[in-house]
Amino acid sequence: MVSRTVRRATASAAALLTLTAVPAHAATHESDTTKTGSTAALPAPDMAGLRAVLRTLTAQGAPGAIARIDDHGTVHTAAAGIDDRTTRRAIGNADRFRIGSITKSFSAVVLLQLADAHKLNLDASVDHYLPGLLPDQRITVRHVLSHRSGLYDYTNSMFANSVSGFEAVRDKVFTYRQLVQLSLKHARTNAPGAAYSYSNTNFVVAGMLIEKLTGHSVGTEYRDRIIKPLKLRDTFYVHPATKIPGRHAHGYLTPDRAGAQLVDATDQTVSWAQSAGAVISTTRDLNTFFSALLGGRLTSAAQLAQMERWTPVNSTTRYGLGLRRRDLSCGVSVYGHTGAVQGFYTYSFTSKDGRRSLTALANTSNNGTVLNTMARTLESAFCGKRTKAIQSTPLTGRGSYVTERNVAYEDIAPGVARD
Repeated sequence: MVSRTVRRATASAAALLTLTAVPAHAATHESDTTKTGSTAALPAPDMAGLRAVLRTLTAQGAPGAIARIDDHGTVHTAAAGIDDRTTRRAIGNADRFRIGSITKSFSAVVLLQLADAHKLNLDASVDHYLPGLLPDQRITVRHVLSHRSGLYDYTNSMFANSVSGFEAVRDKVFTYRQLVQLSLKHARTNAPGAAYSYSNTNFVVAGMLIEKLTGHSVGTEYRDRIIKPLKLRDTFYVHPATKIPGRHAHGYLTPDRAGAQLVDATDQTVSWAQSAGAVISTTRDLNTFFSALLGGRLTSAAQLAQMERWTPVNSTTRYGLGLRRRDLSCGVSVYGHTGAVQGFYTYSFTSKDGRRSLTALANTSNNGTVLNTMARTLESAFCGKRTKAIQSTPLTGRGSYVTERNVAYEDIAPGVARD
């Protein structure tokens, strides 16, 4: 276990910038009216509690776990365990890793910047921009970005069996259209706009929209619109290459069969996800990204408000446009996304004003116990010691503090329970 706290200059800090999914249910909308979440109202982070959560993650099956808090000029880091089961090297916050569905927030930002430039209408049909792609002209860009399109998530079939499904695609390169066609082989989950139902297909469509409207690859747009302006030195989109460049954590996929060896899933194309989940980053860069986003430095205020038009997911989670809101036990709301990709679970959230951010990583996946425990990092980071009494209570994948069920749903094959 390693823990570190350092003070940075305020001027330097100013320059910086789910995994839960549920079956479809009726969609309603609400504007963001939360008042809590400014750093002035937040208690000090509970670093002892955070370190305890990381140790718990390693006891539950993650080879290693890390977390970083950026708190308006102060950096706190913690780490437990290893990043490589062969070399036994200790994991650390300098390690790069695959961020999974946090990529969706990158894709949403690019599209909202295009909306700012009047090149995209959120309420226009996807068919207007990509004629003939989808079978229903009522599906709008907003429906896609808010997981209300009704498009079936092809990963439910692709990864119904985690290891064999992964091995079948780890070196494969898909086109966007091939992934959409995999979705369209199945019935839709709901009528357009009628319900929230998390689906990777939506953000495959988002990637197609980005490339159609800009004439560039999504990797180029991430680089020019987000990575370079924010000086994200450890953030990459390398698809279809299989390697994570530089120092990085290895990711380990938990087999479906109890007692089987973990599978090193580090090297893969992530072509099954692309604009839905293929970005590589670090805890530092993700904190910088979400701080900038909620701080109003990546989109106009009007487009950020669009991102924060929430559809309720459960009692503690709301989804906007490529953005999650989590309501914590102490009354604080935090904003960001969660990520799962084979071998890695990530939580990355920031306060309402963007001045306190947390990113936490466990280098395993397909482990519902670890996934449930990951949510406790938010409580330590944003609620401080107020939550000591509940930190031993499991969170279900549906986001409620309950004890009768301990079932998690990932954003890989979100219809498949992980327990």
